[in-house]
Order: sequence, then C-alpha cells, then structure tokens
Amino acid sequence: MDQLVLVLAILLVAIIAESVSDRIGVASSILMTVFGCVLALIPAVPQLEIPPDVILPLVLPPLLYAAARRTSWRQFAENWQVITLRAFGLVLVTAAAVATVFHAWNPATPIAVAVVLGALVAPPDPVAAMAMAGKLGLPRRLIVPLGGEGLFNDVTAIVIYSVSVQAVVTGLFSPWHALRDFLIAAVVGGLAGLVFGWFGAKLTSWLSTVTCEISLSLLLPFMAYATAEHWEGSGVLAVLVCALYLTDALTKTVDRSYRLVADYFWDIIEMLITGFAFALIGLELQVVLETAGSDWRQLAGVTVVVVVVVVLVRLIWLLATWWLMLRYSKKYAERAPLSWQEVVVTWWAGMRGVATVALALAIPFTIESGADFPARSQVLFIAFALVLFTLLVQGPTLPWLVRVTGVHADTQQERAYERDLWTRVVRAELDTLKAIAVRDDLPEDLYDNIKDNLRRFTAKADPEAASDDAKATAALERVRERRDTVRAVRAEVNEAGRTVALEARREPGMPPEVVDRVIRRLDLGPN
Repeated sequence: MDQLVLVLAILLVAIIAESVSDRIGVASSILMTVFGCVLALIPAVPQLEIPPDVILPLVLPPLLYAAARRTSWRQFAENWQVITLRAFGLVLVTAAAVATVFHAWNPATPIAVAVVLGALVAPPDPVAAMAMAGKLGLPRRLIVPLGGEGLFNDVTAIVIYSVSVQAVVTGLFSPWHALRDFLIAAVVGGLAGLVFGWFGAKLTSWLSTVTCEISLSLLLPFMAYATAEHWEGSGVLAVLVCALYLTDALTKTVDRSYRLVADYFWDIIEMLITGFAFALIGLELQVVLETAGSDWRQLAGVTVVVVVVVVLVRLIWLLATWWLMLRYSKKYAERAPLSWQEVVVTWWAGMRGVATVALALAIPFTIESGADFPARSQVLFIAFALVLFTLLVQGPTLPWLVRVTGVHADTQQERAYERDLWTRVVRAELDTLKAIAVRDDLPEDLYDNIKDNLRRFTAKADPEAASDDAKATAALERVRERRDTVRAVRAEVNEAGRTVALEARREPGMPPEVVDRVIRRLDLGPN
C-alpha cells in the first residue's frame, strides 16, 4: 500500500469514526487508535515514514489552536491555581516518580535516561481528554481545569525532556542551565505568541475576504510554533498565547460570515488531524515491537509498575491538592469546588497520547560519542505501552466511571446563564431600536413590525427566556401554532428558488460564481 493511499485511507476512516463515535458513545480518538493498531499488525500495510521531529510541529499547532479557540484568558485566570498545580507540579512529581522506578529497575542506565522516560509519560493529552469530556456532558468546573492542564502541561514536559536528552547526549547537566532553559522557553514562547497574535489580529482586520482571514488563522499557529522553537522557546506556549490573544482580539472585529465559516473550518481540521494523530499512535506499534525485539517480555514487569505509578501518582496528587485547596484557599472553597467524585473522574481522564509517542520516537539513536542512546528501546516500549493502556483501558471505561460517580453537568446553571444573556441581548436590541426610531423618526408601523420580529426571533431562539415577557409569550404561542406550516411552506418555497438557481448554473454565459453567491445567500437565509 502506497504511503499517500495509507494517509488518505486514515483520513477517510477518521471521518467515519466521528459518526460511529456519536452513535456508540466511544471517543473517535480511541477508535482511531484501535484502527491504527490493527493496521500495524497487517504485513501488507507499510510503515508511515514521517520523521519523528516533524510529528509535533505538524500535529500540535492546529490541535492546540482549535482547543484554545473554545476557551479564554478569563477561564484560565479563574482556575490558575488548579491548572498550575497540575500542569507544573503534577508533571514534575510524575516525571520524578517514574524516573526513580525505572532507574531502580535498571541501575546501570544513566539517571538522565530515566528522567527522559518520566518526562515522556508525565503529561496527559488534551485532545483525548477533551474529546471524552465533551461527549460525557461533564460539568464546566471540571472541564476547564482539565483542558487547561492538558494545554499547558506539554510546556513543562517538553522542557524536562529536552534538558534530559541533552544531558544524555552530551554527558553534561547543570541545574542552573536547566532552569535557564525553562525560563527561556517560557519567555520566548510567550513573546512569540503575543507577537503573532497581535500581528494576526491587525492583518485579519485588513484582509478583505473570509477566505483570506481563515487561511491566515490556519497559518498563524504553525508560524508561532516554528518561530518559538527556532529561538529555543516553547512552541506549545506560543500557539496557546497566540490563539487566546487572537480569539479575544477578533471577538469584536470579525463579522458573522467569519464566525460561521471559522467554526466549521476548525471543526473539520480538528477532526481530521486528531484522527490521523491517533491512528499514527496505533501504527507505531509495529516500530515499537521491532525496536524492542524479544526484550518485550522482560520489559513487561517494569512496564506494569510504571503504569501503576503514573496512575496512582495522579490520584494521590489530585486528592491531596483538592483537600489542601478546600482547607486553605477560601476563594477556591467559595467558588463551586470539585466534589470528590469529580476528582476521581478527573483522575481517570488523564489519558496520554500524541505528545508522548512523538517525543519517544524523537529520541536520538546515538549520543555524542557515537554510542547508542542508552535504553532507547526500553523507553520507547514503556512509553507506548502506557499510551495504549490509558487510551484503550481508561478511555472506554471513563463513561462507566462517570455513571457510577453520578457526575454530570449543572444544566440548570448553564440554562440560567443562557437565559440571562438572552434577556440582556433582547433588552439591548429593543433599546437600540427605540433610540433609532427617535433619531430617524421611523414610521410607527415599521417600528412595530421590527419589534415584533425581534420578539418572535427571541421566542424561537430561547422560549424560556421569552416566557418572562407577556408579549413575547404571545408571540411564542403564535410561532408554535404556525411553526410546522411555516417551516413546510418556507422549505418548499426556498427549494423552488434553489432549483431555479441550480438550473441557471447550466445556462450558457451564466457565471458560476454568480450562481454560487446567490445559492450561498439562500442557504444562509431563514429556513
């Protein structure tokens, strides 16, 4: 099977897996991992020859950007304590615990190699965790810290990994140099993200078409990542800062067309790249087995121990920090803190994924002296086994754990937020309409017609919020009475218009782009 055919087949299956996932309630990332493992065991399927040092720059920027678009600075600021404890503290503790276990099992291996393994397996994957959280209807106070942890922990893990690999390759290590590298990575990554976020916001406001604006949004995360990495900064942090800055800056400047297209565009990008990334994890099973050779049986014991350590350290850390924050952080205790059931769900949602596999594959084959990188095959095997355990054991059982613990989103609170926002929106629209009527001396019948249309739209969009208004309630009843008839008539009428427009596309001399413009307007119109 040709390499290109294999890539296209993976992307096709990624599309199918997304629909299957919705039907059976299993995350598409898990399905794609299983698919990749099956392909890896088929002799006729070739190994994808993607350089390991290209995997992260190819996969992480768009996935991080897509995830960051759904959040905001304020959410991170409100949960900074929890996110910092997990993205920095938990990663350090996990890396240290795993390194200790691995070095105790194989004392002949340099401690720096053990730290490399610890850094690989420490960070949970944001893509897998958020995909599962979205399908399970978890509460927002659980999702936000879980997403923040997943987005920022790669920064810590990659810095530890880079310093450790350098220590193994050169034989030199300095705590001060490690601290310096961490600070440089944070500062350069943050600055690169701000620069590209500011530049992107300014350029987007200057561009004339939605096509150009969306294309720029696709290019920016790659540019931010590559620039930061070139200057020894954190590419992950650069992408996050760029995405958060740009999302906030564009909120008030872009129009409706951009928002509609951008949302669908990034949903598509995220679906395809996520599917490809997790299929790639499964496909690397072939590489790992070949690298480990017959030693995999000897590695089974230490692999099990490492998996247990990673899982238990996360549970102990989450329970300990949860208890300490409840006891000593008044702000946290007053702001709807997590319950112990939600802490347990957060623990089991700590699945590893793309970053772990990509970093493991990127470990050099040799060191500076020309000798083989110590215990490379062992590190690769253990890291890969942990990823498969978290994806194929924790992932499928997470829905069961959610049901058993009774964790679910507070839909009443979400609904209250939505109702309040609709009320504010309608009030602002009516106040503006009244001011325009006075300013422009609108005819009374035109004013009443516009106001009734606003009320009808509100009644349709949010019946509960509209029910607080007697006039809106009456409008809602009228809408309900006529809804089916209106929809049927409007659909038939619109279809007749589309049919004429589509037939015109075949007429000699009729510019296709003119027809497409008309059809697009019909499609965006009321249905």
